[in-house]
Formats: sequence, structure tokens, C-alpha cells
Amino acid sequence: MNYAELTASIQTYTENTETDFVAEIPTFVKQTEDRIQHIVQLPLFRKTSTTQLVADDRFLKVPSDFIAPYSLAVLDASSNYSYLLNKDVDFIREAYDQTTTTGQPRFYAMWDEDTFILGPTPNAALTIQLNFFYKPNSIVDTSTTWLGDEAPAALLYGCLVEAYTFMKGEADLITAYDTRFKEALVKLKELGDGKTRQDMYRSGQIRVPVQ
Repeated sequence: MNYAELTASIQTYTENTETDFVAEIPTFVKQTEDRIQHIVQLPLFRKTSTTQLVADDRFLKVPSDFIAPYSLAVLDASSNYSYLLNKDVDFIREAYDQTTTTGQPRFYAMWDEDTFILGPTPNAALTIQLNFFYKPNSIVDTSTTWLGDEAPAALLYGCLVEAYTFMKGEADLITAYDTRFKEALVKLKELGDGKTRQDMYRSGQIRVPVQ
């Protein structure tokens, strides 16, 4: 299902083609995408970024589309990975109080919304790889997305919940569409939090049993 088909379906189900309503459809769609993204951890929402640390600089900027980290690792000359442990800022500042304490980083923490603090401070321009949770482009902007192609029911029924809420529609109809939306999410969670996570062991990564 592409964006044009999704828009047409929303108007057909709601029997509403008023200008003000149609103008709000992009909002319904993006709100639904946000709901799905924060309920299900699909591979779609994972991304990897490789960059260089700056010697004697204990701060690392995250990518502009970063939401939350999955893992952070230093790569040596042979591309061997040394994973950093995620700690609190207080831990790193207490353990490595002096910025002159340098070496290969062992820990990291969120300093602010777009910066990590590392401990100890890097002693060289080391290669580092971040695996992170990010927000992909909306179907509103790209016309087609994985959600539209592989999870059209979740996308459509989620949008109908948003649309009928906007219209102040009948409560039983909103409940019916919300039920269909949640049923579609169950299948997505089996894929995103189950089938694609059979070998996940790090804390913070949701994993559910798969029959």
C-alpha cells in the first residue's frame, strides 16, 4: 500500500472528503507511524553509523536521526569489536574525573539529547560504530515504505483510529478500529520482537517467545 492508496482508503472508510479532513491525513499517518515505532522494535528502525573519535575529546555527537542507542563499539585495525558499556553520566565523571585520563573508551552515557560522554577520554582517533534506534522517513514523504508494503493493516487501522478521533466519531467504531489495529500489532511484535530477535542477549532489547 502506497501513500495515495492509504489516503484513498482512509477517505473511503470514513466517508469523509472534506478539505479540512483531507488536510489532516498526513498528521494521522505520522501519528500512527510514531505509535508503531514506539510499540514494536522492527529491524526497520535500526541503523548503523561508523565514525572517528577525536583524540582528547570525551564527547561524541550522535547522528541527526538518532533516538536511542543499541550498542557502541570501538574497532581496532583488524576490525575487531570492543563493545562499550552503557552507564550513567555520574559513573563516568566519578570514575574518570580528570579529562587527562585517556585510553580506549570502555563506557559511554547520554550527556544530552545529541551527545555521548565517553570514559576514559579517547587517546587516539579511534574508529567507533554506533548501532541505534532511529526514525525512518514517513510514507507521507516517500510514497512507499516497509510498513506500507509489509504491514498495511496496522498502518490503515491505526490511521482510522486517529481519523475517527479527529472527527469525534462514535466510540464503538473507534474501539472496533483500535482492536483491529492492536491485532495487527500482535503480528508485527511477533516479527520484530520475536522472530528477528532469537539470538539477542543484551539488556534493553525486547524479546518475546515465538511459537
